Amino acid sequence: MASDPHAPDQGSGAPEDRKPASDEAHSAFTPPLGVPYPPLPEDEHPTSEFALPAGLRPEAPAEQEGSAFVRPGSTTGQTPLPKPVGATAMSLAFTPPQGIPAISLTKEAPWQDRMRTMLRMPVGERPVPERLGGGDEETGPAVPRVLDLTLRIGEILLAGGEGAEDVEAAMFGVAYAYGLERVEPTVTFTLLSISYQPSLVDDPITASRTVRRRGVDYNRLSAVFRLVDEITSEGLTLEEAYRGLAEIRRNRHPYPSWALTVASGLLSGAASMLVGGGLLVFVAAAVGSMLGDRLAWLASGRGLPEFYQFVVAAMPPAAVGVAFGLAHANVQASAVITGGLFALIPGRALVAGVHDGLTGYYITAAARLLEVGYLIVGIVVGVLSVLYIGLQLNPGLRRLNPEQALGTYNVPVVQTIAAMLLALAFCVLLQQERHTVAFATLNGGVAWVVYGALAYVAGINPVPATAIAAGLVGLFGQLLSRYRYASALPYVTAAIGPLLPGSATYFGLLNFAQGHLPQGLTSLVQAASLALAIAVGVNLGSEVARLFLRAPGMQAGGAGRRAAKRTRGF
Repeated sequence: MASDPHAPDQGSGAPEDRKPASDEAHSAFTPPLGVPYPPLPEDEHPTSEFALPAGLRPEAPAEQEGSAFVRPGSTTGQTPLPKPVGATAMSLAFTPPQGIPAISLTKEAPWQDRMRTMLRMPVGERPVPERLGGGDEETGPAVPRVLDLTLRIGEILLAGGEGAEDVEAAMFGVAYAYGLERVEPTVTFTLLSISYQPSLVDDPITASRTVRRRGVDYNRLSAVFRLVDEITSEGLTLEEAYRGLAEIRRNRHPYPSWALTVASGLLSGAASMLVGGGLLVFVAAAVGSMLGDRLAWLASGRGLPEFYQFVVAAMPPAAVGVAFGLAHANVQASAVITGGLFALIPGRALVAGVHDGLTGYYITAAARLLEVGYLIVGIVVGVLSVLYIGLQLNPGLRRLNPEQALGTYNVPVVQTIAAMLLALAFCVLLQQERHTVAFATLNGGVAWVVYGALAYVAGINPVPATAIAAGLVGLFGQLLSRYRYASALPYVTAAIGPLLPGSATYFGLLNFAQGHLPQGLTSLVQAASLALAIAVGVNLGSEVARLFLRAPGMQAGGAGRRAAKRTRGF
C-alpha cells in the first residue's frame, strides 16, 4: 500500500514541529485506489488561513476600546472610584472626583423642580428611574404609547401658553415616570419632539407633534398639571393616564362665551377708571370693548387670522372715544380708548416670550416676541384707522389731546378696587378655575398698591416701579403654585393686568395720528419699556422663589437646579 504523501517526511529536513495536515485540508475528490496523490508545492502549508506564519512573532493584544459600559483601558491598575449613589452604569467611566449627588424623586418636592433639575443634568449623571406603573417588568414600558402620551400632554401645555421650560419638564417627567431613562424632549414654539434611545448601541426612537391650534384655557392647564403630578408621584398606569387625559379634553370651558364678552367689558371699564374715568366713561369703555369682542368672535368664525381679529377688535373702543370727542360731550374720550386697549394688549404672550428668552430658549422666545409684535401692529392699525378718520372729520378734537394728564388721577381706594375688578375680569377671560380667581384678584390689587406707592407717593420712575410690582406678582404666584403643585400662570397672568401700559400705548398712537412722530415714538418706547419691565419682573420674582425656597429632598452635596453656562464676551 502506498504511503500517504501528506505524512511528514522524517528525512527531508523539515522541522519536527511542523503542524500535521488536518482532515479539513483534504480535497473532497479522493483519487482512485492505487493512484498516488500529486506532490505538494514546497512553499505550501496546508494550515488554517488564520495560522501565524513561521518566523513571525505574535502581536500583543490590542487595547480594548473604552465604551459607556466598560472602563477605559487607561484606568487599568488604578484604584477605581466609588460608584455614587443613584448613578447609572454608563456614567462610571466619567464620574467626576467629587461624585454625583443623589437627587430625591419623592413627593416632597414639586415635580416642576424635580424635572427641571433632571433636565439640566447630563444624561450620564441622571439617576435610574423607578418605574411607577404602565409597563411589564420583563418587557419594559410600551415605548410608543409612552411617547404618544408625553406629546399629547406637552401639546395641551404649549397650546395653553406655558413656557418652553415647563413644557419640557412635564414631558420629561411623564417619560421618566414610565421608565424611559435616556429621553430628551424638545420644544420649539409650535413643534414638540421627543427622542428615546434604549442604549448607546440601539437606534433612537423619535416622535414629534405640531400644535396647530392654540387657545387660552387655564382650567385645562391646571388639570394637566395635576395629571402630571399624579403620574410622577403616584404611579398611574398608562391606561389610567390616558383616561385622565381624555376627561381633560372632554371638559368644557368653565365660562360661556357671553360671560367672556361681559368680562371683556368689565376689564375695559375698570381700566378706564385707573386712568381717571368716571361712571359714564366706565360704561362707554365697556360697551366699546364688548362690541370689539363680538367682532373678533365673528372674524374668528370666518377663519380670519388672529392679526385681523385684533384689528377689528381695536376699532370699536376707539370709535366710541372719537364719537364722544366729536359730540363734545363732557367725557374723557382718551380714558375710553385707553380702557379698550387694556383688553387687547397681549401681556400673556409677552411674559411667556421674555421668560423663554431668559431661560435660554431663544428660538421659541424670538417666535413668541415676533407674534406679540404682529398683534400689537394689528392694534395699531385698528386704532390709528379710527383716529385718523376722526381727526379728518374734526382736526381740533380737544377730547383727544395727548397732553391730557391721565396719570395725575390719584384716588387710591377707587383705583385699588378698579385694579381688582380688572384682575377678576382677566381671570374669566383666561378661563381659570374658580378657586384660583380669589388669589389672582388679590394679587392684582397688591400689585397696583405697590405700584401706586412707588410711582405716585415715592415719585419713582414708572419703569422700575412697574418692575418691582411685577416682581412681587411673580413671587406670590410662584409661592402659590408651589403650595398647590400647579402652574404659576393662573396666579400671575391676570394679576399683571393693572400694570399693562395702556395709556402710554394710546398716547403714542394718537401722536402718530396727529403727525407728532417724535412724541409718538417716545410714548411707544415708554410702553415697550413698561411691558419689558413687567415680563422681567415676573420672571425675576419666580426665580427668587425657586432660589431661596428650595423644597426638601431636592439636593445633596450642593447640587441644585443647574443653569446653562453661557459665554462671557467670547
